[in-house]
Amino acid sequence: MIDLLRRYPLPVIVLAQLFGTSLWFSVNGVWLSLSGELGLTETDLGRLTLAVQAGFIVGTLTIAVTGLADRFGASRIFAVSSLLGALVNGGFVFAAHLPPLDFLLRFATGLCLAGIYPLGMKMVIAWTPKYAGAALAWLVGMLTLGTALPHLMRGATFGLPWELPLLVASVLALAGGAMVFLLGDGPHLPKSSGPIPLSQGLAALRIPRFRAVAGGYFGHMWELYAFWTLTPLLIGRELQRLGADDGLIPWLAFAVIGIGAAGCIGGGRLSRTRGSEWVAWRALMLSGTVCLVYPWLSGLSPLLLIALLFVWGLAVVADSPQFSALAAATAPRESVGSSLAVMNAVGFGLTLPAIWLTSGLWGDLGVWVALLLVPGPVFGLWSLARAGA
Repeated sequence: MIDLLRRYPLPVIVLAQLFGTSLWFSVNGVWLSLSGELGLTETDLGRLTLAVQAGFIVGTLTIAVTGLADRFGASRIFAVSSLLGALVNGGFVFAAHLPPLDFLLRFATGLCLAGIYPLGMKMVIAWTPKYAGAALAWLVGMLTLGTALPHLMRGATFGLPWELPLLVASVLALAGGAMVFLLGDGPHLPKSSGPIPLSQGLAALRIPRFRAVAGGYFGHMWELYAFWTLTPLLIGRELQRLGADDGLIPWLAFAVIGIGAAGCIGGGRLSRTRGSEWVAWRALMLSGTVCLVYPWLSGLSPLLLIALLFVWGLAVVADSPQFSALAAATAPRESVGSSLAVMNAVGFGLTLPAIWLTSGLWGDLGVWVALLLVPGPVFGLWSLARAGA
């Protein structure tokens, strides 16, 4: 069994990533039923989404400060994080009506995800270093599908209790952790023999090209998670204009977010011939353009706008694995895990105000909140241009 897993390490890691990251937006996937039953609002959705993001930031910073990402086996951290994440996600079922316990459990879910996503990136690099951009594209593609998966589970269980998709996500996370634990760590990165000081985890930020690449990633992150949070609301708006059944919302939300996996994988294939920087620039340019024009087209046909959401969903995450590949290639080799953790922490920190602004102002501004996301791609493109200077 173990020999079979190690023969195909990349599929094992990306499948485990898909299962583990289904915890990320598990509450968002059941939001319609959950809010209807408990009387929650879009502001509450933003609050719980922010809790996950905040937990992830604290977790990645902890990994960077302590050097855990480079001191201990990535597969073990991944497995333990999956186990704990499954438990706290399942616990939310019993605390959804008990603020602030609901917030704390979603925060704890984010903490656990910090041991899944960055460590998954390190494992990909450790097992398949030759084409990091293409390999990471599969990993981020699975993150994207994992984010969309709760919407699919909700669509498949529509009319059933909202607790069921949450519990399924926990079971998937357990399975993903077990797969990675059996796979073990890859052979292509050195192992640290002792504690790693914070200065080493932050060393990459002293490298001009790393800072420029990280700046592109930060601009991308300002847009990405806020868009994913808004997706069910944007789809619901267009379905309401069509007079269609709300039961279509989870299916379309899954499709709009999930199509980003195709963008990641397609971008990864292009990176093998065109390079990661070429792919990242064009994906960020396309998503930023859609972000800018979408509100101005909001009076057009709902079907046209839903199609435009698919374009946005395709492009908005296609640059993410390429930024990670560029950062991993630039960071000091002995602290790749910590460097990526720091970059993740800052990037996810920027998702907090973006989600807070867009979800909080949705009731007042509607689709026009998309304009608040435009500065992200603009800054990202400016910073990425400096990488090649």
